[in-house]
Amino acid sequence: MTIAKALNEALRKTLEADPKVILMGEDIGKLGGVFRITDGLQKDFGEERVIDTPLAESGIVGTAIGLALRGYRPVVEIQFDGFVFPAYDQIVTQLAKMHARALGKIKLPVVIRIPYAGGIGAVEHHSESPEALFAHIAGLKVVSPANPQDAYWMLQQAIHSDDPVIFFEPKRRYWDKGQVDTEAIPAPLHQARTARQGTDLTLAAYGPMVKVCLEAAAAAEEEGRSLEVVDLRSLSPLDFDTLQASVEKTGRLVVVHEAPVFLGTGAEIAARITERCFYHLQAPVLRVGGFHAPYPPARLEEEYLPGLDRVLDAVDRALAY
Repeated sequence: MTIAKALNEALRKTLEADPKVILMGEDIGKLGGVFRITDGLQKDFGEERVIDTPLAESGIVGTAIGLALRGYRPVVEIQFDGFVFPAYDQIVTQLAKMHARALGKIKLPVVIRIPYAGGIGAVEHHSESPEALFAHIAGLKVVSPANPQDAYWMLQQAIHSDDPVIFFEPKRRYWDKGQVDTEAIPAPLHQARTARQGTDLTLAAYGPMVKVCLEAAAAAEEEGRSLEVVDLRSLSPLDFDTLQASVEKTGRLVVVHEAPVFLGTGAEIAARITERCFYHLQAPVLRVGGFHAPYPPARLEEEYLPGLDRVLDAVDRALAY
């Protein structure tokens, strides 16, 4: 399956299994969403289960919160990453806080799907990477699959969760294909996975950058270097144990994400791994990411996005210590 198809199948499976699951979003019904993730679902499950909403993100999320309070499991699609900010107040002041505010008596099982990051030649506000903003907010779970298998299972796990989940989908990977075992026993939602074994250095990434890191590891192997690739999968909570075990083995860590390096997810990872692995590190933890600038016009995005060369340059610098 492609990642897009895997997500579609995951939504279909949860709609079939639980009548309380409701999909909401702009153009997700008859159109099937701009990326066709919900294609065919309104036709099969009706307009009361797959709801075309007005162009009002704050209203969409606010309505989802109300539905969750009444026992439903709303799955909200934000059409593009940069459109989530009108709903940011609802997400961080209501959705993230209600469980604690009610001393655990109220649960809000809301999933907010956000196609994120660049690489598709889009216009302004369509290529953002705001994941660190949500990972910083206590009360939210934040995850991002990097392959069809994880897309299929992680979305179902997110919908089954009683906590609100921000589900970031790497939009330029929607058409990447891979095997999907629909009978598998999935890994826990917030557990990282080792995507490639190695001994000389660890590359840690999530979402769209996992593929880049795997390509970097393959290129480095031709030069006799053995790079381990850890797909973080979850950003909040973050599986530091798996990452620590890898770094204790390799002695070096490069964290790669598409979002700007400044105050990005890599900063927290670098600080935490330095604390945990100080006596194992043979080089400083290095970070590779976007520049601290607004996302550029499409013709410049290849210069902005961290690619193979920038990852391998960081690998060279780490191995030079």
